[in-house]
Amino acid sequence: MLKSVSIGNKRCIMHTNKGQEQPVIVFIQPTARHENKSLPDEMAILDKNIHVPYLFIGIELDSWIKSLMPWADEAVSHDEEVGRHAINTLYYIEDQLMPWLKKHIGILPCVIGGYSLGGLFALWAAYSCNIFNGVAAVSPSVWIKNWIQFAESHVMKASSVYLSLGNREEYIRNKRMAAVGECIRRQHELLVSQLSALPTTLEWNKGGHFNDEAERMARGFIWSYTSLFNVPVKH
Repeated sequence: MLKSVSIGNKRCIMHTNKGQEQPVIVFIQPTARHENKSLPDEMAILDKNIHVPYLFIGIELDSWIKSLMPWADEAVSHDEEVGRHAINTLYYIEDQLMPWLKKHIGILPCVIGGYSLGGLFALWAAYSCNIFNGVAAVSPSVWIKNWIQFAESHVMKASSVYLSLGNREEYIRNKRMAAVGECIRRQHELLVSQLSALPTTLEWNKGGHFNDEAERMARGFIWSYTSLFNVPVKH
């Protein structure tokens, strides 16, 4: 069951699969109105496949692009505010959400995940601070300008990283976005060189960017759980 709660200065969507049982892992996902309709399906898949208590926190964002883009890119938006506020989203997680979690459930392994720009933000956040144990970056927008240069010059601070992409996403007319295939392969190479092959993976899903968002996100979190705990998931 999903419920809306206030944590600090934002509304969050919360779900737990085991009632009042103490969670053993936390999944954090930036969400927006266009994503919220897929969350019940995502939670149903997680509940079916993860048999330990977990807590899901969806951070509701007022502006998807402004809240998640780490820097400006005219191919994404010409709004001058884009690129200035992702740091505030990260500060919220560090300074408000994490202390709230520590107070209410203690210090637990945390996985940050997201879809599209949410996946890009998850990667950027885990490069930028060391509070996340895992990353589930699903169809991340790693095609934005200067991303690969950023990834090449920074060290991933999470200990496991899941990447995925639809197998049709690189076959589109927009040349900038079509570079996502080359970029995700390079991103995976960088992570393998830093983390080794075991704690990272690149999964190819059937379809384009807008197919099966709930299933793809759930698979990312499930893989992250199994990677961090080294426990096979029963299907």
